[in-house]
Parts: sequence; C-alpha cells; structure tokens
Amino acid sequence: MFVDSHCHLDRLDPATHDGDLDATLDAARARGVRQFLAIGVTLEEVPGVAAIAREHADVVISTGLHPLYRVDEEPSIAAIQETAERYGAVAIGECGLDYHYLEKAPHEVPSREVQRERFRRQLIAARELELPAIVHTREARDETLDLIREHTDPAVGGVLHCFTEDLHMAREAVRHGFYISLSGIVTFRNAESLREVARQVPLDRLLIETDSPYLAPVPHRGKPNEPAWVVEVAECIAAERGISVDEVAMQTTANFYRLFRGAAPEAPAEMRQILAGAGLV
Repeated sequence: MFVDSHCHLDRLDPATHDGDLDATLDAARARGVRQFLAIGVTLEEVPGVAAIAREHADVVISTGLHPLYRVDEEPSIAAIQETAERYGAVAIGECGLDYHYLEKAPHEVPSREVQRERFRRQLIAARELELPAIVHTREARDETLDLIREHTDPAVGGVLHCFTEDLHMAREAVRHGFYISLSGIVTFRNAESLREVARQVPLDRLLIETDSPYLAPVPHRGKPNEPAWVVEVAECIAAERGISVDEVAMQTTANFYRLFRGAAPEAPAEMRQILAGAGLV
C-alpha cells in the first residue's frame, strides 16, 4: 500500500478524470494508494478541504498558510490553532519560506519579513498543538533550518515536502526530527542530486508524495498530476536504492503514520496491525 503524503485535492485539474474527484481517488486506490493527505494552503480554503475529507474516509487534512500567498491580515497563532482544531487537521502547513520570486515579482509575493513571521507563527502553533509541520522551502535553506531548530520539537518533527535541496540540508533536517518527502521531481532527467538524496537518506525518514496537480513524474511529465502517480515516485526510489517497490511502499507508509499520528486511527486494517505493534494506535 502507498500513501500520497501531500496532494491538493481541491485544486485538481478539470481534465483529470473529467474533473471527477471520486474517479481520481478511485484510480489511485486501484494502484494501492490507501491514504491521502490533502493540504490547506490558506485558512480560508480549509473548510473546502475538510469537506473532501468528510466525504472520503481515507483523506485527512492539514491547515496552514503557504509562504507565497498574499492575505489581507496575517493570521495569529491562536487563529491557526483554532482552525486546525476545528477541522481536525493532522498537521500544520503547508508553511515555510520561498524566496524564488522576490526579485522577479517583489510586489506579487510576501516580503522576506512577512514570510519569516508567518512561518514562525505556524511553527509555534504546531509545536504547541504537538502537530508536525509541513514545510515548503525554496532558496531559503539556512533560514528555514534556523527557524526549524528554534521553534520545533524534534520529538514531534515535521517534513520538508517536495524536497529539492541538497543532501546536507536533508541530513540537517533529519537530525532535528524531520522527514524528507520526495515528489515526481525525483524522476526528472536533470534531478540527479535528488536521486542522491533518495539513495542516502535513511529509508525510515522518507515519505512520498505527488503534490498534485503539480509536478507529474516521468512518464507523465507535462500532464496534470494526480495521486495515482505517487507509485512512480516509489518505483524511482526503489530503483535507486536497489530494493523492491513493496519495501519502499511499506516503509514510507509506516513513516507517514509515525509522523502524522492523528491519521493513524484512520489507517487501513492491515496497517493498523503494524502500527499497533509499534504502539502508534
């Protein structure tokens, strides 16, 4: 069984299974994907994401504010926590730092200062709620790590999602209790540095995701991504490590429930037996 640990189910492309979310999820289930973490990128959008989870027992959600979104008023720590608790989020995020567009479009994205304070508040909210943080980082390596070290509890941890940085950053994050999540980017021809991460990061610290509808893996590159294609990510990791896809599937699934403990009670029966043996349910 597989888990898509990061997907935007409220943003799937209308061309994907004719815009039918049920059909999209069924296509993933047919390939063995048994759990989906649907990501909230603004607090205002969380109710819509939560509605999807209410309709599908194998969907859980996060709540957060993405670093690139402009809002009229920055949410307080209390507002972030209240939203997470109201809608039963299993994580805080997608949060983080993204400095890629600051020079190209400085008036279209939040400033460094706004992003840092936004990220700090979400990390504190996560720490106080004892929820993992889902972190987006791009061209902000050192500051991301600094804020993680300062404001997160290694016993709770989090994940660097859709990881695109180097092995050194991955190891530093793992040292602080974080997981590394690989997306379809790991299959791209020019992603050798990421495949090195796939080979070198301990398997018990890896997650897999699609980040759908973005970043479809080879051989689907150029198409809108969908949760079924998390299997291609697992296949790439298995090939790089010289192990079976089943081993990657089982370990990354166990990793998911170890990190996102709030999702463990919703795990399929076969996984619940493993989790019970590990004291996770």
